[in-house]
Amino acid sequence: MADKMNVNYTKLWKFLLDKKVKKTELKEAARISPGTYTKLNNDEYISLEVLSRICLVLDCNIGDIMEFVPIED
Repeated sequence: MADKMNVNYTKLWKFLLDKKVKKTELKEAARISPGTYTKLNNDEYISLEVLSRICLVLDCNIGDIMEFVPIED
């Protein structure tokens, strides 16, 4: 069993493609700062507040846009 987890936003990018939403549209609608947007692109942790705004804009649940992936030692 893995002791650590990484976050992965691949589901978010696929969701945007399926819904035909441009990344720039999401960035503006969810008020995502450039720094936070970089973190999303690099699969780094972002605040739950930002994730909540993204879910609100996309009308989805958090599990639709992200997942935790175990880090294998």
